[in-house]
Amino acid sequence: MLNPENGIKKKTVDALAKGVYSEASKYGMQKPDILRFVNTLLQLSMEEGEAGDAPSPSSTLTPETASMQDDELSIQACCTQDDRERIKHWLNDTEGQHFLRHRLTAQTISLDQLLDQKQHILGLIMHEGHRPIGCVAFLDYDQTQQKAELRKLIGEPDMRGRGYGKRATRLWINYGLQALGLQKIYLNTLSNNIRNIRINEELGFSVEGILRNEVYIEGKYQDIIRMGLCTGS
Repeated sequence: MLNPENGIKKKTVDALAKGVYSEASKYGMQKPDILRFVNTLLQLSMEEGEAGDAPSPSSTLTPETASMQDDELSIQACCTQDDRERIKHWLNDTEGQHFLRHRLTAQTISLDQLLDQKQHILGLIMHEGHRPIGCVAFLDYDQTQQKAELRKLIGEPDMRGRGYGKRATRLWINYGLQALGLQKIYLNTLSNNIRNIRINEELGFSVEGILRNEVYIEGKYQDIIRMGLCTGS
């Protein structure tokens, strides 16, 4: 059986359940449909067996792991005109459009602001030392309060869904905590982006709160989940 202490935190489960229920209601599902949906989830969980119950590896950060590279990926500064043009191309993609959008205001900062304003720090994700495949960023870096907002993007479509975003984010978190001395890293994500929420938890983030109908995106209001990672937590 799954040990509750090793599973997803109750606050996160509640947030996910409310998000799924809200989307199901908008889709037109009635109470009998929702009950069948829940029973189907339970059946799938039982069929998965004990292999699916294994806890995630620890994401504890230590000075020894504060590296900007692993066996495939590295993160380097963005400094050339080619880098700018490449990132501009990524941001025109559907995935990329959300990278610069402020989750709490739905406003978008410009690429020039991202690259030229000192409160924003950008890193270029390199695959095997030579191919740029995406970027990570700390927005609104507050040196006094020692906190910043994390963003991540795999810009090359053929490199998505292969775990590179998670691995690059782990390197970037290490850099933030160990090199920049951040005491807190936070992020805001749409409540219906369950995959992203789960990845963030595996990286050490915890749900801090839910902002109801916080932003109006693509014709409807969306809930925002605020997540944070603090030194020593």
